[in-house]
Formats: sequence, structure tokens, C-alpha cells
Amino acid sequence: MKKTSTRLADGRELIYYDSRDDTVRDAVDRRPLDRTVTTSEVRRDPLLGDAVAIASHRQGRTYHPPADECPLCPSEGDRLSEIPDSSYDVAVFENRFPSLAGDSGRCEVVCFTSDHDASFADLTEEQAGLVLEAWTDRTAELSHLPSVEQVFCFENRGAEIGVTLGHPHGQIYAYPFTTPRTALMLRSLAAHKEGTGGENLFDAVLERELAGERIVLETEHWVAFVPYAAHWPYEVHLYPRRRVPDLLGLDEEARTEFPKVYLELLRRFDRIFDGRDGGEEGAGEPRTPYISAWHQAPFGTLEEFDGVVRDDFALHLELFTIRRTSGKLKFLAGSESGMSVFINDVPPEAAAQRLREVASS
Repeated sequence: MKKTSTRLADGRELIYYDSRDDTVRDAVDRRPLDRTVTTSEVRRDPLLGDAVAIASHRQGRTYHPPADECPLCPSEGDRLSEIPDSSYDVAVFENRFPSLAGDSGRCEVVCFTSDHDASFADLTEEQAGLVLEAWTDRTAELSHLPSVEQVFCFENRGAEIGVTLGHPHGQIYAYPFTTPRTALMLRSLAAHKEGTGGENLFDAVLERELAGERIVLETEHWVAFVPYAAHWPYEVHLYPRRRVPDLLGLDEEARTEFPKVYLELLRRFDRIFDGRDGGEEGAGEPRTPYISAWHQAPFGTLEEFDGVVRDDFALHLELFTIRRTSGKLKFLAGSESGMSVFINDVPPEAAAQRLREVASS
């Protein structure tokens, strides 16, 4: 992998990740951009302890542009985009409309491919491996920023999720705090460790799932399963067999095997409802909308979680869809949005069975 860092016209950082070591990246951003001005502020809810990012500047962000004006496609002629070069393998840049900025963290956009009409599931294993390298490198770099405590790599796919740019891409949020979701995991981890005389909760969960009926697929280095108390209609958790706290901890064997495993999961998601891989126009149900989220240990202090250290945390990926059946979505209504109590219409065992049925032949 070759990494090339440069700057966009308004000063934001842009990083190219190329599979070829001899690739030269010297294109200049020719857009007449002013320096980016953000108003991001993090506020704490005194009752719940949640952090809320107030980012009013995001009201003007790009919203469903036509394909020929996509800001994530390579620049071509007079059509100038966020990517000055005429092609790229993987590109990462600071978000022009960040939810978090400055002392409140940082937001980046990860462009998986220059092909506007592709999806992550269309990538080759080599391309998917390069994205993994980019995620890992950005996690390492962002962890050194003084304002950053936790790094979150994720992808939203589909208009149903709220995606406003159709180009295949994900994001990275570098938070200046430990997120509420992770704090819940750490508290459960601490309580279990104390109550069992030192047993690791993540290890216990993985051991239980391996012995049950919710396994979706397993390989030498990875295990994918539908969790016992799945929140979403189709939800898969992907764990490396060897517990590591973050992407940096993955060994070479796990890195090599990841692209094949992850691409298989994404392709199964596209076959859940109608047995198709693709989302061709006129071919029936569109591709399955999903959220794919990496959970990594915070880089800050864990003193408030008694007895827990970073190595107790288990890196894992959560992949889920809001579609509960063909043509119907799972909405977060009163119980979910008002009281954080999820109601799942699909039994986890049935979801796991379906995801096994749509395996690649």
C-alpha cells in the first residue's frame, strides 16, 4: 500500500491509499474554496449523560446531487470534485460539513472506490483489503490527536438509512469522549469481570454463540453470528477469534481473511429478501439498506470502569438493516425512540437461518 497525503483548496487534508507503490498523486485542487468554517459544539445531557453534537453548519451540506455532480467522483475536465485526481483506489478526506471538528473531534469521509455505481459488495478482495488498511491507518493517526478519545469507522448504505450521496463511501468519526454505547459495554464488561472472578464477557458471549444456532458463518480467524438479543430484523456481529481491542491489533492472518468474509456477508444481505446479488433498475427489490459499524476500544483512560483495561475490549463489527421484510422497514417509534426498548419482529434464530440459506454457492 502507498499512502499520499495532500491538501484541498480550503486546507482540509486528503489522503490517497493506492495498491501500487509506484502511483504518483500530484493533482491540485483547482476549486476556489474559502477556508472551512464550522460551529461544532458538544453538549452533555445532564439527566442521561449523553453527548450531543450541535452542528448548525451542516444544514447546507450537499443533498442528493445528480450523478454527474457527485462530489466523491474523481475530477474530470471542468467538473471538479473533492478528489482532484482523475482516478483513485481509496481516498479519505476531512468532511467539509463535519459533525465534530477542532476541540470537538474530527470527521472524515472514506471513498471506497472511484466507481460511482458500485457498492462495497462489488469490490474485489484486494480492494476490500485496501479499505481495511485505510481504516486501520486512520484509526492509528486519529488516536494521536489530543482531542480524540474514540475512533469509529462506519458505513451507511441506502436512501432508507438517510444517505445523501449515492457514491460508495463510509465515514470515520473521531470523538472527544467515550461514546454512550461503548460506555454501556464497558460497564457490563466490568460487572461481569468482577462477578465471575475475572472472566471476559466478550469471550463468554462468543463461546456461547459458537455453541448455538445463530452462527451465520465461521472461518479460521473470524466468526459471524446473529446475537441472542438482536435489536434489528437482520443483525450480524463479526468477531475475530483472537480478541484484540482495535483494528491495529489484528494479525496478518486475520487481515488477509477479512475481505473474503466481509464481502460474503454483504452479498448475503443483498440476497435476504429476493435472492438477488444486485440492485439493477427494474430487477425488483433494491439492494438492502444497512449500517456497518466497527466497535473499537477507546484510547482514553478507562478509570471509571473498575478493573477494565483496553485489552479486555473486543474489536467487532456490527452489520444490520432496517428492512424487516420485502418492502417494509423497521421504524424506531415510541418504545425504541422514547424509551430505548427495541421490539424485533424477526426472531434471531430465523434471521440466522435465512442468512445461511443465502450463502454463496
